[in-house]
Amino acid sequence: MRFELFIASRYLRAKRRQAVIGVITAISVIGVAAGVASLIIALAITNGFRQDLQSHLLSATSHVQLERTAADGIRDYVALTDRLEKHPHVIAAAPAMYEQVMISRGARASVGLLKGILPKYERNVSQLLSSIKEGSAAELETQNTPGEGQPPMTEGTDGYPTYPPIVLGKDLADNLGAKVGELVLITSPQGEVTPFGLIPKYQRFRVVGLMATGFYDYDNAWALISLSDAQRLESEPNIASVIEFKVDDIYRAPQIGQELEKGAGRGFQTTNWMEQNRALFRALRLERVVTFITIALIVFVAALNILISLIMMVMEKTRDIAVLMSLGARKRQVRRVFMAQGVLIGISGTIIGLMAGYLLAWAGGHYHWISLSPEVYSLDYVPFAPRLTDGLLVAALAVGISFVATLYPSHSASRVYPAEALRYE
Repeated sequence: MRFELFIASRYLRAKRRQAVIGVITAISVIGVAAGVASLIIALAITNGFRQDLQSHLLSATSHVQLERTAADGIRDYVALTDRLEKHPHVIAAAPAMYEQVMISRGARASVGLLKGILPKYERNVSQLLSSIKEGSAAELETQNTPGEGQPPMTEGTDGYPTYPPIVLGKDLADNLGAKVGELVLITSPQGEVTPFGLIPKYQRFRVVGLMATGFYDYDNAWALISLSDAQRLESEPNIASVIEFKVDDIYRAPQIGQELEKGAGRGFQTTNWMEQNRALFRALRLERVVTFITIALIVFVAALNILISLIMMVMEKTRDIAVLMSLGARKRQVRRVFMAQGVLIGISGTIIGLMAGYLLAWAGGHYHWISLSPEVYSLDYVPFAPRLTDGLLVAALAVGISFVATLYPSHSASRVYPAEALRYE
């Protein structure tokens, strides 16, 4: 062990003539540990929110969406989907139709987003159909292919009418009081022109399934029907509003989207999951920075305790410093003794804080300690996702601040004059 480190460790373990120095040293270690643990937990929460929100978003939506700039729909969507699906970075593609509608049952009504899908394609692009917790999407699979002329309501074998199937979000169904097997009324703003003017178009659907994605915005507003039923509801056969793509690298979605635009030809544009949720992820990044700066002040306060502790220790050890310098210790060695002492305090607190922070973050994520209101946060509980890189960053910050706190006391110790310190001994 180096001379300076040996003396520094002995000073930390030695009994104090002034007990207050030992108390301040202990408080310094606890302060550093509390700051480090708080930073690890806070960063784990912000990272957990980002990961969970991103995971829920990408499980329910596509990575890239292609649509017409003229907003008149894509007529040759089957051929275009098959052609663009051959792009080297595209994993799967699926046509879809979106429409804002009013969904009602009895006296209850809610505004929802209706999505017309082809299930065999949709399963390859998103996990919406896999999130059905009650009922089944099997009836969506048996619907006619888009453009065929089956009427939206037919007569069953028992003489009673049968209605086209629909899958509702779980929270949306709860708001409407709708259960599997019951009917809901879909009212479309794309009405029909009659001699009396524009009349909204409506159609009854039978609920065949309830989906729970875990993301409140989807569970509270989305509904799925077959693409053929969506086309009939809008009186637009053989049209899809978008073609959705799942790509092999979600972080290259903008570049892949531009390539798909060129492949589709003129009159098309793309959006991607980053553009659609830019405000959300920007807010999460800003929250992460603000949280880091705010909680880092705890480490700064602990560093002040280290500063005070070392100043008092220099005053207590003035005679020892003089003896060491009389025996041949150089000023830089004396300076290193107190630097090493402050850094040891910082390292001790950092190790304790890292252990406590990662343990609490793991337990909080595993046992879901903190519940949330999904209507506000879109999640049921606070997610924790600690990362190794965050631990390295926090450890470097804590040890760095502890080192800076040692500069003044160590400089003061190196300026002790042996003759003056030992004159009255």
